[in-house]
Amino acid sequence: MLKTFLTEAWGLRYPLIGAPMAGVAFGALANAVSRAGALGMIGIGSSDPTDKIEREASIARDGEMRFGIGLMAWALPQRDELLEAAIAAQPFVISMTGGSIAPYAARVREAGILLAAQVNTGADAREAEAAGADFIVAQGTEAGGHTGDVATLTLLQLVLAAVRVPVVAAGGIASARGLAAVLAAGAQGAWIGTPLLAAHEAGTTPAARARIIAAKEDETVLTRVFDRTLGIKWPARYPGRALVNRFTQEWHGREDEAATNATTVSTLKSATAAKDFNLTYIYAGQSVGLIERERPAAEIVAEIGDGAERILRERLDSVLE
Repeated sequence: MLKTFLTEAWGLRYPLIGAPMAGVAFGALANAVSRAGALGMIGIGSSDPTDKIEREASIARDGEMRFGIGLMAWALPQRDELLEAAIAAQPFVISMTGGSIAPYAARVREAGILLAAQVNTGADAREAEAAGADFIVAQGTEAGGHTGDVATLTLLQLVLAAVRVPVVAAGGIASARGLAAVLAAGAQGAWIGTPLLAAHEAGTTPAARARIIAAKEDETVLTRVFDRTLGIKWPARYPGRALVNRFTQEWHGREDEAATNATTVSTLKSATAAKDFNLTYIYAGQSVGLIERERPAAEIVAEIGDGAERILRERLDSVLE
């Protein structure tokens, strides 16, 4: 059995945390991931209503399951009520991404909730530890959604050298080999999102799942075109990795032009409302090339966790002989 901080201190069967993907990771997915022996997370978007938090939290905790809630730090100065609602839901963990945790850390920790900071540089990690993060998520650029420019392996090495709190790796981990690799490097676990996009319990539509399954590892793009065109205020340093589609082929690299073209803005907003993925976004990481079929979240978690244990036993015995 794998033994890391996540399994020993938290009592998890597998050192895995489901990424809090806004619009995808609802209560049902969080519950399924936690039931499988990992930790499930709910993703909360910057414009989500506060009542969504308790609604999805009640689904996630069904059966006394532990779960976490992910928030966007950059949105909290204007929407402090999201943090209040997340604290009121009493999750096991609150994670923050896209900005500093410093203004919010005391409130989260005083409520008896663990605080995670997702970071994209070594400097971010040091700042988060100093601000009171209980653990760090080192998210490499291979990840889906909003991320940085540094690759996972490089970033993991930098962060492990920079902080003393536990570190979890994120970005490009979608198989047993990926989990085994980051554990061998010193991470306490993996934060997985892309492999859960095709889980039965995910909030993705059938059309989105079909595109995810068909996509190859070189069919993503790191872009700000969706945020700029839709007026979503993610800080510029966090572009989003999404599947390539007609919209990115036409407008990636021309973000300012797209954002000031009324017809283009209207077209993308309509496509987003209609979930027309020829135009609107599906955020997914480069590991999307490993996703082959729809299946339950429990099967995904067990395959990654059990497989990593086998690989580490076999490989370490071989390497150390």
